[in-house]
Amino acid sequence: MKYTEVTFVIAPYSETASDLIAALTADVGFDSFVPTPDGVQGYIPSEQYDEPALRQVLEAFPMPETTVSFTASPMEDKDWNEEWERNFFQPIVVDGRAVVHSTFHTDYPKAEYDIVINPQMAFGTGHHQTTRLMMSYILDVDLVGKDVLDMGCGTGILAILACMRGARHADAIDIDQWCADNTRDNIALQHVDSLTCGLVDLIDVLCGDASLLSELGPYDVILANINRNILLADMPTYVARLRPEGHLFISGFYLSDLPLLREKAATLGLRYLSHRSDSSWTSAEFVLSKYGESR
Repeated sequence: MKYTEVTFVIAPYSETASDLIAALTADVGFDSFVPTPDGVQGYIPSEQYDEPALRQVLEAFPMPETTVSFTASPMEDKDWNEEWERNFFQPIVVDGRAVVHSTFHTDYPKAEYDIVINPQMAFGTGHHQTTRLMMSYILDVDLVGKDVLDMGCGTGILAILACMRGARHADAIDIDQWCADNTRDNIALQHVDSLTCGLVDLIDVLCGDASLLSELGPYDVILANINRNILLADMPTYVARLRPEGHLFISGFYLSDLPLLREKAATLGLRYLSHRSDSSWTSAEFVLSKYGESR
Protein backbone atom coordinates (compact mmCIF):
# COMPACT_ATOMS: atom_id res chain seq x y z
CA MET A 1 0.00 0.00 0.00
CA LYS A 2 1.36 3.41 -0.98
CA TYR A 3 1.39 6.12 1.70
CA THR A 4 1.45 9.91 1.54
CA GLU A 5 3.46 11.79 4.14
CA VAL A 6 2.10 15.15 5.24
CA THR A 7 4.34 17.46 7.27
CA PHE A 8 2.42 19.91 9.49
CA VAL A 9 4.23 22.99 10.79
CA ILE A 10 2.69 24.64 13.86
CA ALA A 11 3.31 28.27 14.84
CA PRO A 12 3.73 28.77 17.70
CA TYR A 13 4.46 25.12 18.41
CA SER A 14 2.79 23.36 21.32
CA GLU A 15 2.31 19.71 22.17
CA THR A 16 -1.40 20.38 22.63
CA ALA A 17 -1.68 21.67 19.05
CA SER A 18 0.33 18.71 17.75
CA ASP A 19 -1.93 16.22 19.52
CA LEU A 20 -5.00 18.06 18.27
CA ILE A 21 -3.83 17.87 14.65
CA ALA A 22 -3.34 14.13 14.99
CA ALA A 23 -6.80 13.71 16.52
CA LEU A 24 -8.56 15.81 13.87
CA THR A 25 -6.77 14.38 10.84
CA ALA A 26 -7.51 10.83 12.01
CA ASP A 27 -11.09 11.68 11.06
CA VAL A 28 -10.06 12.08 7.40
CA GLY A 29 -8.00 8.90 7.15
CA PHE A 30 -4.60 9.56 8.72
CA ASP A 31 -3.50 6.50 10.70
CA SER A 32 0.04 7.17 11.96
CA PHE A 33 1.90 10.17 13.33
CA VAL A 34 5.48 11.10 14.18
CA PRO A 35 6.27 14.25 16.21
CA THR A 36 8.75 16.79 14.84
CA PRO A 37 10.43 19.78 16.54
CA ASP A 38 7.92 22.23 15.02
CA GLY A 39 4.87 20.08 14.36
CA VAL A 40 3.97 16.55 13.37
CA GLN A 41 4.19 14.26 10.36
CA GLY A 42 1.04 12.36 9.45
CA TYR A 43 0.70 9.32 7.22
CA ILE A 44 -2.30 8.29 5.15
CA PRO A 45 -2.88 5.67 2.44
CA SER A 46 -2.40 7.60 -0.81
CA GLU A 47 -5.72 6.44 -2.22
CA GLN A 48 -7.48 8.04 0.77
CA TYR A 49 -5.63 11.36 0.70
CA ASP A 50 -8.10 14.19 0.08
CA GLU A 51 -6.43 17.61 0.22
CA PRO A 52 -9.68 19.66 0.17
CA ALA A 53 -11.00 17.62 3.10
CA LEU A 54 -7.74 18.15 4.97
CA ARG A 55 -7.85 21.91 4.36
CA GLN A 56 -11.41 21.98 5.64
CA VAL A 57 -10.32 20.29 8.86
CA LEU A 58 -7.46 22.75 9.37
CA GLU A 59 -9.64 25.79 8.61
CA ALA A 60 -11.76 24.80 11.61
CA PHE A 61 -8.72 24.31 13.87
CA PRO A 62 -9.95 25.30 17.34
CA MET A 63 -6.85 27.25 18.46
CA PRO A 64 -7.26 30.71 16.86
CA GLU A 65 -3.81 31.94 17.90
CA THR A 66 -2.13 29.00 16.19
CA THR A 67 -1.38 28.70 12.48
CA VAL A 68 -0.89 25.37 10.75
CA SER A 69 0.72 24.90 7.34
CA PHE A 70 1.46 21.63 5.58
CA THR A 71 3.22 20.00 2.66
CA ALA A 72 2.41 16.59 1.23
CA SER A 73 4.56 14.13 -0.66
CA PRO A 74 4.12 10.48 -1.69
CA MET A 75 6.36 8.06 0.15
CA GLU A 76 8.62 5.93 -1.97
CA ASP A 77 9.00 2.24 -1.30
CA LYS A 78 12.29 1.86 0.50
CA ASP A 79 14.40 -0.47 2.59
CA TRP A 80 13.16 0.35 6.09
CA ASN A 81 15.94 -1.69 7.68
CA GLU A 82 18.44 0.73 6.16
CA GLU A 83 16.23 3.71 6.96
CA TRP A 84 15.84 2.82 10.65
CA GLU A 85 19.52 1.95 11.01
CA ARG A 86 20.47 5.30 9.47
CA ASN A 87 18.22 7.08 11.93
CA PHE A 88 19.51 5.17 14.99
CA PHE A 89 16.46 3.08 15.67
CA GLN A 90 17.05 1.93 19.23
CA PRO A 91 15.76 -1.15 21.08
CA ILE A 92 12.88 -0.53 23.47
CA VAL A 93 12.04 -2.22 26.77
CA VAL A 94 8.43 -2.42 27.99
CA ASP A 95 7.79 -2.68 31.74
CA GLY A 96 11.26 -4.16 32.20
CA ARG A 97 9.97 -7.49 30.85
CA ALA A 98 9.89 -7.32 27.03
CA VAL A 99 12.54 -6.01 24.67
CA VAL A 100 11.96 -5.19 20.99
CA HIS A 101 15.03 -4.86 18.81
CA SER A 102 15.93 -5.20 15.17
CA THR A 103 17.95 -7.77 13.31
CA PHE A 104 20.79 -5.27 12.94
CA HIS A 105 21.18 -4.72 16.70
CA THR A 106 23.98 -6.59 18.43
CA ASP A 107 23.95 -4.79 21.80
CA TYR A 108 20.52 -4.60 23.41
CA PRO A 109 19.00 -5.08 26.90
CA LYS A 110 18.07 -8.58 27.99
CA ALA A 111 14.51 -9.27 29.09
CA GLU A 112 12.08 -12.07 29.82
CA TYR A 113 10.55 -11.75 26.36
CA ASP A 114 12.88 -11.04 23.44
CA ILE A 115 11.20 -9.89 20.21
CA VAL A 116 13.29 -9.35 17.11
CA ILE A 117 11.79 -7.55 14.12
CA ASN A 118 12.87 -6.74 10.60
CA PRO A 119 11.28 -3.29 10.04
CA GLN A 120 10.53 -3.45 6.34
CA MET A 121 7.85 -0.79 6.61
CA ALA A 122 7.45 2.56 8.32
CA PHE A 123 5.18 1.78 11.25
CA GLY A 124 4.69 -0.77 14.01
CA THR A 125 8.20 -1.07 15.41
CA GLY A 126 6.98 -0.76 19.00
CA HIS A 127 8.18 2.80 19.48
CA HIS A 128 4.73 4.37 19.32
CA GLN A 129 2.97 4.88 22.65
CA THR A 130 -0.05 2.82 21.62
CA THR A 131 2.02 -0.27 20.81
CA ARG A 132 3.84 -0.02 24.12
CA LEU A 133 0.56 0.43 26.02
CA MET A 134 -0.90 -2.67 24.38
CA MET A 135 2.25 -4.64 25.13
CA SER A 136 1.96 -3.57 28.76
CA TYR A 137 -1.56 -4.98 28.92
CA ILE A 138 -0.43 -8.24 27.30
CA LEU A 139 2.31 -8.59 29.92
CA ASP A 140 -0.31 -8.33 32.68
CA VAL A 141 -3.12 -10.55 31.36
CA ASP A 142 -3.30 -14.36 31.57
CA LEU A 143 -3.10 -15.65 28.00
CA VAL A 144 -2.24 -19.29 28.63
CA GLY A 145 -4.37 -21.49 26.36
CA LYS A 146 -6.27 -18.51 24.94
CA ASP A 147 -7.27 -17.81 21.33
CA VAL A 148 -6.18 -14.28 20.36
CA LEU A 149 -6.90 -11.85 17.53
CA ASP A 150 -4.39 -9.10 16.67
CA MET A 151 -6.39 -6.67 14.50
CA GLY A 152 -4.29 -4.12 12.63
CA CYS A 153 -1.19 -6.17 13.38
CA GLY A 154 1.45 -3.92 11.78
CA THR A 155 4.71 -5.81 12.28
CA GLY A 156 3.00 -8.52 14.34
CA ILE A 157 4.55 -7.55 17.68
CA LEU A 158 1.34 -7.99 19.70
CA ALA A 159 0.49 -11.42 18.28
CA ILE A 160 4.09 -12.54 18.80
CA LEU A 161 4.15 -11.39 22.42
CA ALA A 162 0.72 -12.95 23.07
CA CYS A 163 1.99 -16.35 21.94
CA MET A 164 5.19 -15.94 23.92
CA ARG A 165 2.87 -15.39 26.90
CA GLY A 166 1.16 -18.72 26.31
CA ALA A 167 -1.65 -18.05 23.85
CA ARG A 168 -2.81 -21.24 22.12
CA HIS A 169 -3.33 -19.55 18.75
CA ALA A 170 -3.41 -16.07 17.23
CA ASP A 171 -4.82 -14.59 14.04
CA ALA A 172 -2.94 -11.48 12.90
CA ILE A 173 -4.81 -9.30 10.40
CA ASP A 174 -3.84 -6.10 8.61
CA ILE A 175 -5.34 -4.30 5.63
CA ASP A 176 -1.85 -3.51 4.31
CA GLN A 177 -0.15 -6.32 2.35
CA TRP A 178 3.26 -4.98 3.38
CA CYS A 179 2.25 -5.39 7.03
CA ALA A 180 1.00 -8.93 6.48
CA ASP A 181 4.20 -9.91 4.68
CA ASN A 182 6.39 -8.25 7.30
CA THR A 183 4.46 -9.96 10.11
CA ARG A 184 5.14 -13.36 8.52
CA ASP A 185 8.83 -12.51 8.23
CA ASN A 186 8.98 -11.38 11.86
CA ILE A 187 7.21 -14.49 13.14
CA ALA A 188 9.86 -16.62 11.45
CA LEU A 189 12.63 -14.65 13.20
CA GLN A 190 11.54 -15.55 16.73
CA HIS A 191 13.28 -18.26 18.75
CA VAL A 192 11.36 -19.22 21.87
CA ASP A 193 12.80 -22.16 23.79
CA SER A 194 9.73 -22.50 26.04
CA LEU A 195 7.37 -23.25 23.14
CA THR A 196 6.67 -26.82 22.14
CA CYS A 197 6.23 -25.62 18.55
CA GLY A 198 7.41 -22.59 16.61
CA LEU A 199 5.44 -19.35 16.35
CA VAL A 200 4.88 -20.10 12.67
CA ASP A 201 2.57 -22.90 13.83
CA LEU A 202 0.75 -20.68 16.35
CA ILE A 203 0.03 -17.53 14.31
CA ASP A 204 -1.99 -17.25 11.09
CA VAL A 205 -1.51 -14.00 9.15
CA LEU A 206 -4.20 -12.60 6.85
CA CYS A 207 -4.49 -9.47 4.72
CA GLY A 208 -7.86 -7.74 4.90
CA ASP A 209 -10.27 -5.91 7.17
CA ALA A 210 -12.87 -6.86 9.79
CA SER A 211 -15.02 -8.55 7.14
CA LEU A 212 -12.64 -11.52 7.40
CA LEU A 213 -13.84 -12.20 10.93
CA SER A 214 -17.10 -13.79 9.81
CA GLU A 215 -15.10 -16.96 9.08
CA LEU A 216 -12.71 -16.74 12.05
CA GLY A 217 -12.75 -17.11 15.83
CA PRO A 218 -14.26 -17.07 18.30
CA TYR A 219 -11.60 -15.48 20.49
CA ASP A 220 -10.86 -15.17 24.17
CA VAL A 221 -8.85 -11.98 23.67
CA ILE A 222 -9.02 -9.38 20.90
CA LEU A 223 -6.29 -6.77 20.47
CA ALA A 224 -7.18 -3.85 18.18
CA ASN A 225 -4.60 -1.07 17.86
CA ILE A 226 -6.01 0.99 14.99
CA ASN A 227 -7.75 4.37 15.32
CA ARG A 228 -10.90 5.79 16.88
CA ASN A 229 -13.13 5.75 13.82
CA ILE A 230 -12.32 2.21 12.76
CA LEU A 231 -12.70 1.00 16.35
CA LEU A 232 -16.16 2.56 16.56
CA ALA A 233 -17.19 1.09 13.21
CA ASP A 234 -15.80 -2.41 13.81
CA MET A 235 -16.48 -2.91 17.50
CA PRO A 236 -19.78 -4.76 16.82
CA THR A 237 -17.86 -7.20 14.62
CA TYR A 238 -15.26 -7.75 17.33
CA VAL A 239 -17.96 -8.43 19.92
CA ALA A 240 -19.65 -10.93 17.61
CA ARG A 241 -16.43 -12.97 17.54
CA LEU A 242 -15.58 -12.59 21.24
CA ARG A 243 -16.40 -15.41 23.65
CA PRO A 244 -18.50 -14.58 26.73
CA GLU A 245 -16.22 -13.15 29.41
CA GLY A 246 -13.63 -12.51 26.70
CA HIS A 247 -11.48 -9.38 26.81
CA LEU A 248 -11.20 -6.61 24.23
CA PHE A 249 -8.14 -4.35 24.35
CA ILE A 250 -8.21 -1.28 22.10
CA SER A 251 -5.76 1.50 21.34
CA GLY A 252 -4.85 4.08 18.70
CA PHE A 253 -6.91 6.95 20.14
CA TYR A 254 -6.61 9.87 22.52
CA LEU A 255 -7.79 10.08 26.11
CA SER A 256 -10.45 12.58 25.00
CA ASP A 257 -11.93 9.85 22.75
CA LEU A 258 -12.35 7.35 25.58
CA PRO A 259 -15.87 8.43 26.67
CA LEU A 260 -17.18 7.93 23.13
CA LEU A 261 -15.59 4.48 22.89
CA ARG A 262 -16.88 3.51 26.33
CA GLU A 263 -20.39 4.55 25.35
CA LYS A 264 -20.22 2.44 22.18
CA ALA A 265 -18.81 -0.53 24.08
CA ALA A 266 -21.59 -0.37 26.69
CA THR A 267 -24.27 -0.67 24.00
CA LEU A 268 -22.64 -3.92 22.88
CA GLY A 269 -22.52 -5.60 26.28
CA LEU A 270 -18.91 -4.72 27.02
CA ARG A 271 -17.96 -3.62 30.52
CA TYR A 272 -15.15 -1.11 30.89
CA LEU A 273 -12.34 -2.29 33.18
CA SER A 274 -9.42 0.12 32.88
CA HIS A 275 -7.35 2.38 30.67
CA ARG A 276 -3.72 3.43 30.39
CA SER A 277 -2.34 6.61 28.81
CA ASP A 278 0.98 7.95 27.59
CA SER A 279 1.19 11.51 26.20
CA SER A 280 -2.61 11.47 25.73
CA TRP A 281 -2.45 8.29 23.61
CA THR A 282 -4.66 5.72 25.32
CA SER A 283 -5.44 2.01 25.53
CA ALA A 284 -8.47 0.51 27.25
CA GLU A 285 -9.65 -2.89 28.44
CA PHE A 286 -13.22 -4.21 28.26
CA VAL A 287 -14.81 -7.55 29.13
CA LEU A 288 -17.86 -9.09 27.48
CA SER A 289 -20.72 -10.11 29.76
CA LYS A 290 -20.87 -13.87 30.32
CA TYR A 291 -24.32 -13.69 28.75
CA GLY A 292 -22.98 -11.99 25.63
CA GLU A 293 -23.60 -13.59 22.26
CA SER A 294 -20.83 -15.08 20.15
CA ARG A 295 -21.49 -16.31 16.68
